[in-house]
Amino acid sequence: MLVPGDWVAVGIDNGGTTNNGTVLTSDGRFLVDTMAELPSLVREGPDKAIQALVDEFDKVLGMTGVPREKVLAVGLDTPGPASAAGVLATGGATNFGHAGWHKFDIRGALEARLGIPVVYNNDANAAAIYAHHVRHGPESGRRSSVAAIVGTGLGGGVVQEGRIVKGAAGMAGELGHMPIPMEGLLEDGQPRPSCNCGLFADAESVASLTGITRNLLPYWLTRFPGHELAGVPIAKGAKLVRGYAERGDEMSLAIFRQQAMAIGQVFSVAAKFTDPDTYFVGGGVIEAAPHFRDWFLGVVRENTLLYAEQAELAEITLVPDLDMAGARGSAIAAAKWVQER
Repeated sequence: MLVPGDWVAVGIDNGGTTNNGTVLTSDGRFLVDTMAELPSLVREGPDKAIQALVDEFDKVLGMTGVPREKVLAVGLDTPGPASAAGVLATGGATNFGHAGWHKFDIRGALEARLGIPVVYNNDANAAAIYAHHVRHGPESGRRSSVAAIVGTGLGGGVVQEGRIVKGAAGMAGELGHMPIPMEGLLEDGQPRPSCNCGLFADAESVASLTGITRNLLPYWLTRFPGHELAGVPIAKGAKLVRGYAERGDEMSLAIFRQQAMAIGQVFSVAAKFTDPDTYFVGGGVIEAAPHFRDWFLGVVRENTLLYAEQAELAEITLVPDLDMAGARGSAIAAAKWVQER
């Protein structure tokens, strides 16, 4: 229990399948050290999904024994795209799949339901905030970082002097939709990759599950026509590629090499406009077997082009505690809001 006079911030990570939550004390301690998941119900529409967020809020308070009146702010993150204020874009957030999410104010709806201020970030920004604060600790306010989060898409987050950079419309840090050079990344004759967003040769068209499904696996199967995955539907096969790569499969390693090279290209561009202290890689690749994860990060490093002065100072590393990074980053953002009021 908290001593009288203390306060907490609650962080909630809202996803396409589940919600996860945590509680952060005013002195910087996380009171939840395991996953605290509940179904997110986002495919059933806003009303049920907002109630699911309230249920997650109640769950973590129940787990920690913290009374509701101690909560001064709630941090919420969701998949993008969304505005800086938490209004989902036309068509709703990625993978929510319900017409009711069209330009829905998810931050405002949760705030109205809870009666507590809610601070919003997209999920990649929340993970970036957490990674930054874990790595830099008391120095967070004087350091900068860039995070690339590889999942169904490629999320990103830019932290400058301890603060997430959101931009005027909330679209800053969308690293996945930044065009990157393909010279040296694609093989001779390999088609220029396309993205679901309509762009060609952006980072997400390579470094994402969608990129594997849409571009990489179809191409590499033409190079390995006898591969076991040739007889599997592309969408299913794309989800199996990582397991093959962990076991040393030549084709699958070629796919992930191109993904790592794409992230290196992203970081090379970021080095020119933010010159960060730290570059973070997150997503499914860091949940893989250690030998594969280390190999992947090594390829990212090999393909991140830095000036000598930058290379002496910069670090390329992994997002810690990725399964809890969203909720914890959201809680940090909410606590910072309270402290700066």
